[in-house]
Amino acid sequence: MSETPWLTVLGLGEDGLDGLPRSSRQVLKRAEVIMGPPRHLALVPETGAERIEWPVPFSDGLPVLKALKGRNTVVLASGDPFWFGAGSVIAREIDPAEWVALPGQSTFSLAAARLGWPLEGTLTFGLHAAPLTRLRPHLSSGLRTILLLRDGPAVAELATYLSETGFADSKLHVMEALGGSRERAQSVSLTEALLGSFEHPVCVGLEVKGKGSSFPKASGKPDEIFESDGQITKRPVRALTLSALAPQRGEHLWDIGGGTGSISIEWLMCDPTLTATSIEPRIDRAERIRRNADALGQDRLHVVHGTAPDVLSELRLPDAVFIGGGLSDQLIDWLSANLRPGTRLVANAVTLESEATLANYHEALGGDLLRIELAHASALGTQRGWKPTHPIVQWSVTL
Repeated sequence: MSETPWLTVLGLGEDGLDGLPRSSRQVLKRAEVIMGPPRHLALVPETGAERIEWPVPFSDGLPVLKALKGRNTVVLASGDPFWFGAGSVIAREIDPAEWVALPGQSTFSLAAARLGWPLEGTLTFGLHAAPLTRLRPHLSSGLRTILLLRDGPAVAELATYLSETGFADSKLHVMEALGGSRERAQSVSLTEALLGSFEHPVCVGLEVKGKGSSFPKASGKPDEIFESDGQITKRPVRALTLSALAPQRGEHLWDIGGGTGSISIEWLMCDPTLTATSIEPRIDRAERIRRNADALGQDRLHVVHGTAPDVLSELRLPDAVFIGGGLSDQLIDWLSANLRPGTRLVANAVTLESEATLANYHEALGGDLLRIELAHASALGTQRGWKPTHPIVQWSVTL
């Protein structure tokens, strides 16, 4: 472990060193190596230090950075490196005793100050390296959010996406080069955004308006938001299943027999720290799960085409498991033998044979066994009556 850090992550403003404290300038003067994107390197004066351009994709720069250990190195970043910036990635890769960070003023703080929006009530998104669909679960009329975008043309892409999702009345506050001498801010409609020209770096204050559909915050999202071939855990049962799975911050889910991916997608919607893997033996359904996850802003879902338990040993161990398809003695025995104590398991059954399997394991391993019987009102001649659905048996247990 180094006695003193060899690495400094330095947040710059749009005019480089202007406005930075004297201590930040001294760090640059002492540096043996300065590493960063070309735009950031151009913002700082020559000091005699070796200059290394950070490659694209970003992950390719991490081995280069690690190889510099022992040399006084400065990595340049925008504003606050730990708010949708490079800082968190670097911190995961480098020993905490080996680096320090000197953050600058964040774009979000500058944007909120220009707009007069309280940050504690404003959603913030870093979409410079993420798809616009990350917005989808949050879109509702009245939402205010500040977005970091990839480049100027991404403003038009955002306008197109909002129009396609039914929020064509939204207003965009487009801010370029915030905090620098080139700063420019303008409020535009979606039509004006499509026709306008904007320069990188750019962020947008978005006021969402329109009649597009908004997703409820509770578990049990509408069935209609999922592309499906009919193999889907329906909304009421999905809500009960998510309740039984009981997601907690930072946990990982295995969704076995994913079907449409509705369970794992809703799991991910509960909290941004959650992760999930959906395992599906049919390639057409695995591809459908991928499409659903991407369209609903959960592109971080890991989709595996394969059969459980054959593919499970290669996967990251879960904190919770849902069996929606492929239920068998072999699968439950494998899970019982290979998963960590404390892992939560939830399985749904609709056939007599699968019900019997769950009843046997409930007797052997304990847990809760729940029979779910639902009926929907439907036409019955000239009046109405109850049309029952197939009953569902749900077993939940902590291994």
